[in-house]
Amino acid sequence: MKKKRVIVWFREDLRLHDNEALADALRTSEEVIPVFVFDERVFKGKSKYGFAKTGKHRARFIIESIHDLRKSLKAIGSNLIVRVGKPEEVLFELAQTVKSAWIFCNRERTSEEVNVQDKLEKKLWEIGQEVRYSRGKMLYYTSDLPFPVTHTPDIFTHFRKEVEKYIQIREPLPAPVKGDFEPLSIRIEEGEIPALADFGHEATEKDERAVLTFKGGETEGLKRLQYYLWETDLVKDYKETRNGLIGSDYSSKFSSWLAHGCLSPKQIYHELKKYENERVKNKSTYWLFFELLWRDFFRLMGKKHGNAIFKKGGTLKDESGVGEDNLQLLHVWMEGRTGIPFIDANMRELSQTGFMSNRGRQNVASFLVKDLNINWQMGADYFESMLIDYDPCSNWGNWNYIAGVGSDPRENRYFNILKQALRYDGKGAYVKLWCPELNLVPIDKIHRPDILSEKEQADYACKLGFDYPKAMIKTTKWL
Repeated sequence: MKKKRVIVWFREDLRLHDNEALADALRTSEEVIPVFVFDERVFKGKSKYGFAKTGKHRARFIIESIHDLRKSLKAIGSNLIVRVGKPEEVLFELAQTVKSAWIFCNRERTSEEVNVQDKLEKKLWEIGQEVRYSRGKMLYYTSDLPFPVTHTPDIFTHFRKEVEKYIQIREPLPAPVKGDFEPLSIRIEEGEIPALADFGHEATEKDERAVLTFKGGETEGLKRLQYYLWETDLVKDYKETRNGLIGSDYSSKFSSWLAHGCLSPKQIYHELKKYENERVKNKSTYWLFFELLWRDFFRLMGKKHGNAIFKKGGTLKDESGVGEDNLQLLHVWMEGRTGIPFIDANMRELSQTGFMSNRGRQNVASFLVKDLNINWQMGADYFESMLIDYDPCSNWGNWNYIAGVGSDPRENRYFNILKQALRYDGKGAYVKLWCPELNLVPIDKIHRPDILSEKEQADYACKLGFDYPKAMIKTTKWL
């Protein structure tokens, strides 16, 4: 027998397609009330090291995603109720008011989100209601895996070999259409979607150097998927181009829409399979699937190891060799003032746009941890604030491995910054884009301004310590 009325709590699943919580709610009830709550602790709070929990770039993207979700729901006869506050309190009050039977949501697995889930669940029990959990982040259902979550291999290669050839990825669920939602028999104020200023951020104009305009929402995510596969065939060269640094086309750029659930990984996978059947199947198309597998792996590591991924010793639980907290050096790194052009260019891009390439992320993390000997948690904390595509398990998991405290015992992740710069930005185009004060420096010295003589500094209008910072570390270290 169908329940009279239920609530669907949208979280990191800001889409209609392949949304299990939404599909379950529509199947089991007469009236469905979609809700999104801007958690005031997440959007107005500070991180451990004093950064905004949600920086302006990600806040903008999420606000855009909520506008898009409301528009999509209205188009099929529903609406999105929006509130600001503590979800466990807002949803409990709403459940009492509308006399719902259940609250449906996709389960989250990291500590802050779990804490909210648990508090809400306890409150609902008091009034005879409950939370009905679904899953929405992964390619694979945990029930389909050949091992329990607690026995997930800690080595990615072992995980990959156990799942990719033997476990079938389920079809994505279809998006609801007009007629799927019954009209509500009660009136609920829809609520105003906040603006950036409501969270203490100033709106900024798009930086023309940005690789892409990351506009939030399912509509834009599906457009990007269509563009990258079918309109341009860019996916067939993904493996060769994924380490690029400039422009919209060097990688899929799906991560921001994936992180907030505007795109389902299953939707990407099945569209990729369709592309392989109809056009091209090669190493590049496989490599895109390979990256989706990494997302699942990191999420499973978060489930298996819990809060260990956030702690100084990581999943290895070993703090030996981990650097010290140093806010002064951290801010030099954050602001792109290290005097190492490849590092500074990447950090300035992140600050201005909320995005950085995967190649850049690996290099700046290695530099902070291995060259400056700074506690990796400080870098991960800053990334959490700044990245549009922040995902707890992927972000903290990647920092675990760069710092050498991850459970996957691969080779030491030390990056030779000069070698990397010469390989991936040989002509200095990326450095000059984000560090224009180096524009006149010739190619053979663009990555090593610390070796410029005083005459060369004058000739190239680049006085060290004035026009461009002196190097924190001499580049001879990497020769």
